[in-house]
Amino acid sequence: MDLSQIKDETVKQAIEALQEGNKSWYEFFTENPVMTDDGNPVDFKSFFSNALGKEKFLTIDRVENNSKDIYGNFQAGKWGVFPVFFKFHKNKEGKFDRLDIGQGK
Repeated sequence: MDLSQIKDETVKQAIEALQEGNKSWYEFFTENPVMTDDGNPVDFKSFFSNALGKEKFLTIDRVENNSKDIYGNFQAGKWGVFPVFFKFHKNKEGKFDRLDIGQGK
């Protein structure tokens, strides 16, 4: 999959780690990042302890907000394939302190 449209290098590296199911995914985030799934608060570490290595983007269809908002088709394990968004929020140290995900359009 072509990630060249993601210009924010940290977002790109995080997406690469997610795609590979690599635990380095966690290194891009603060210790306890805020996370929402379809607007509902969820525990980041619990969520990705189940998802990492099983869920990934199949396509990247749109990139917005200086490459911090990623839209595409996603393989969501037992939930199937559907369009999603990932919205990364970066703190002043360059780590992600919030991740909003949900069903895209």
